[in-house]
Amino acid sequence: MKQLSAAFLLSILPISFTPKAVRRRLSLMKCIHLIACLIFFCGFHQIRAAEAFSTSKGKVVVTPINHATMVVEWDGKTIYVDPVGQPDWYKRFPKPDVVLLTHVHGDHYREAVLKVVCRAASTQLVAPPALVGVFGGDLKSKTISLGNGASTDKLGFKLEAVASYNTTPPRKRFHPKGQGNGYVLNLGGKRIYISGDTEGTPEMLALKNIDVAFLCMNLPYTMDVTAAANAVKVFKPKVVYPYHSRGQDTAKFKILVGSAAEVRLRNWYK
Repeated sequence: MKQLSAAFLLSILPISFTPKAVRRRLSLMKCIHLIACLIFFCGFHQIRAAEAFSTSKGKVVVTPINHATMVVEWDGKTIYVDPVGQPDWYKRFPKPDVVLLTHVHGDHYREAVLKVVCRAASTQLVAPPALVGVFGGDLKSKTISLGNGASTDKLGFKLEAVASYNTTPPRKRFHPKGQGNGYVLNLGGKRIYISGDTEGTPEMLALKNIDVAFLCMNLPYTMDVTAAANAVKVFKPKVVYPYHSRGQDTAKFKILVGSAAEVRLRNWYK
């Protein structure tokens, strides 16, 4: 960055007072500085391409943000899922009507970010009871506490909480049963499942009529691509997106799923 700053300072010198060779060099340095700035800002603030699905009340649009974070827009509502990272990431979106939180881990929950993006008095949060227990009073007063297996119709759509936890003994310490939620959003006749951090639990495998699933897969914290593919073959979502999949071979996941579902691979980590 020091080199970039030096290049920028040189580039603003009055070119008319420099020899021709120096003018050419400064012009080149200007270009280098501009390109470097574009790479920096695009690399850290790029918004991924949105995915759109038809419903009986218009399109639902899902925009991946990063890792486990996404924004869902439907029927005039904006829903943030596990908003973390930089508050600037969310400037292009309306203030959230609903914020869904899956569990307490730092790649899913950052109170400092929530306090910025949830400033609107009308924003409603939903979280599992274990997470609500660590909230400050200002967040707690805006939150519906939704336990595993519970549902609510208070958001303008039906939301179902699906238990998310580890089943493999060495991994149970990462996500104990009862601590986290996945969610099924019922939006205009479409059922969208967001898994949170989990393995292929009985609750996941019992899901029915899922149109779109966002399924985690990363070791050692959740499940590998083979276990995720096996889960898909049981609960059979129509479309599935690997997410929360840093370092995993999602191309292999797609091969393993085969014809059981349409697998769409997107880059959540640009």
